[in-house]
Amino acid sequence: MKKSIFISILLSGLFFLPALNAQVKNTEKNIKAVERQVNKTLGTWHKAAASANFDEYFEQMTEDAVFIGTDATENWNLRQFKKFAKPYFDSGKAWDFKTLERNVYIHENMGMAWFDELLETHMGICRGSGVVTKENGKWKIHHYVLSITIPNENVEEVTEMKKMFDEAYMSKLKKN
Repeated sequence: MKKSIFISILLSGLFFLPALNAQVKNTEKNIKAVERQVNKTLGTWHKAAASANFDEYFEQMTEDAVFIGTDATENWNLRQFKKFAKPYFDSGKAWDFKTLERNVYIHENMGMAWFDELLETHMGICRGSGVVTKENGKWKIHHYVLSITIPNENVEEVTEMKKMFDEAYMSKLKKN
């Protein structure tokens, strides 16, 4: 009796093993698909800026998106960012950021991802990082941070250059 139960359990395990392997492969496939979709959203976003397509650019962002720019004062909700960006897009010259490298990280729920990217820009190499979420079947940028990269050997020099601004702005922030 015990032997037949053991054989039944063993055979059941062998029957379900291919299904378990298929599920693992499917998960890997799904992760790659999400990476492609996130990359497509970010590529469309950067391309829309380069062609000064205001509507296409902002369609890639959620309604409650946040954009943090390179200046310490640039922490905008979507409405504020649109207001800042509109004159650039209207002039036909927004910004043209070309992706040099990107890493995408997918949350286990497959509905959120975060990324970092190095960009070729008019400011030299910049780093973008952010969070994208799936909204109504479409990946959208929820939070984006743009940073100017500074080589370590130039940090002291740059720190000195921005010292007066930083001190004034820190004083203002501490008063609030």
